[in-house]
Amino acid sequence: MFLEDGIIINNIQISDDKYLLRVKSEKSYKQSKAGQFFMLKSNTFLRRPISLHYIDNDILEFYYQVKGEGTKYLSKLKENDVLNIQGPLGNGFTTDIKNKKILIVAGGMGIAPIKLLIEKLYESDSNNSIALIIGGANETAIKIIRRFDTSNIDLYITTDDGSVGDKGNTVDKTKELLKEKSFDIIYTCGPTVMMNALIKVAQENNILCYASLEERMACGVNACLGCNVEIKDEKSGYILKKVCHDGPVFDSKILNI
Repeated sequence: MFLEDGIIINNIQISDDKYLLRVKSEKSYKQSKAGQFFMLKSNTFLRRPISLHYIDNDILEFYYQVKGEGTKYLSKLKENDVLNIQGPLGNGFTTDIKNKKILIVAGGMGIAPIKLLIEKLYESDSNNSIALIIGGANETAIKIIRRFDTSNIDLYITTDDGSVGDKGNTVDKTKELLKEKSFDIIYTCGPTVMMNALIKVAQENNILCYASLEERMACGVNACLGCNVEIKDEKSGYILKKVCHDGPVFDSKILNI
């Protein structure tokens, strides 16, 4: 983990309330992995946990949604402003795999860590094949996908209103796809209800599944109890683990859903 001042390269408004923040890093980019996150300093007492979206040479990219004062402050940052960043934090996705058929399912802001995940799964002559299902309320909600390289993946889009892709949700699309194709691994990130449903689908089909959990975080560095989740334990039944430190990515078999 590093604590450093990054220079803002740009802060692009993707849609009404969603932005892509690009920050030049001196150290942390070298240690960052798909699925990890950073704590970004804002004008509030607590930093804001933001998923790592992508790494472009020594530039870290963060895709975020304006929800409160902290993220509103981030949205006002401009080129050459200085932003203090803390990270990378947490355990990310397992990507050192080869010859696997992979399904990635992302909903809403769960799209954030997926761009880097796809790139890492294709590295080092992995011979992996990837299908990606993304979903959102409407076309605007998933506009960020236009900045992805989807030339080598099978892309499926769902929207609640049918404005782009299929009208429906990612869970139903996953069930439909599993009737036609087989997969070795499912990676998922998005709303809790969506991921819980997908985990059950993965279990029913005996597919290994990794889920990136979304929990409110205060410290982000294993110092408080703000992001506890229940994890299955052979001896005591369930124990508490911290999403910021033990996650955010977990093997779904140990999650209490």
